[in-house]
Amino acid sequence: MTQFLTFGETPLRLSPPANQRLERASEMRLHADGVESNAAVAAHTLGAHTVWASILPDSPLGRRVRSQVDAQGVQTDITWVETGDCRQGLVFGESARAPRESKRLHDRDGTPLASASPSDFPMHRVQDAELLLSGVNTAVLSQASAESVTALLRAGGGAGARTVLALEYAPGLGSPEVYRGVFEELATHTDVVFGRESDIQQALGVDRRWRDLASHLTVEYGLDIAVVLRSGHGAAAFEDSSRANVVHERESIDVDPIDTAGEYGAVIGGFCDAMVHGDDTASALDAGLAAGALARSIEGPFLTTTAAEFEATRDLLVDGR
Repeated sequence: MTQFLTFGETPLRLSPPANQRLERASEMRLHADGVESNAAVAAHTLGAHTVWASILPDSPLGRRVRSQVDAQGVQTDITWVETGDCRQGLVFGESARAPRESKRLHDRDGTPLASASPSDFPMHRVQDAELLLSGVNTAVLSQASAESVTALLRAGGGAGARTVLALEYAPGLGSPEVYRGVFEELATHTDVVFGRESDIQQALGVDRRWRDLASHLTVEYGLDIAVVLRSGHGAAAFEDSSRANVVHERESIDVDPIDTAGEYGAVIGGFCDAMVHGDDTASALDAGLAAGALARSIEGPFLTTTAAEFEATRDLLVDGR
């Protein structure tokens, strides 16, 4: 049995080094960067048996995505598509510090997942997973991708998996109305939702702060758990249990960030690794924030750490409460 299965599109991110602007950059760094693959890498690094499933073009760029994820030790299950029918999705990223804002420009039309069907995914893995993750950014690519993600979450949940959804908001992929409609459909087959405070506010049009957002999502959409992050500042997890509704709040560790690209996926991966190993929600939130803090100290989207380093970071977070 696979402990943690993630499925979704991973674009190649092209970013200039050292916070340079795209318009003046003379070189680019190339990273496979998608929340589903990033979370898979983080959970694998922390000990979970993890598989990332996707659909990629059989091209140099598609193979580059797989090779980068493979190099992290994660098992991959890829459906390859002839390049005449599709292309590899790209994201152009520009990192910045205040008062500038970081930017992401999406170029993801015509990608394989935009015309995917559930049969393109390894259904035997979906029905044999303990924990199943996908992202809203994958689902909003097209009507076909939304239907595929919905079907896979439904199939996994029906087979006994706990289903997890990562909510991000990218204006270049769809309007808030599109995001809201897709999220509402996916949420009916979802147990746990993750999202950044600002993304949830923009995508769902909800004018609430992080603590209230977590409780609102859980109650409004019938979730078991909603986790709302404030990048670099902590998170709140609202848990709907049989005994009582519980809010877990955590402040994050103060980190001078080297790269924030991998933080969100690492938080999700750390939380999900803890879940498959039987931790409660409070402990899973500690694990997720520890993983996210470590990811902020590393260049690139993939969490790299050791068991001793991770435990020390988690202890630092717990002791600071």
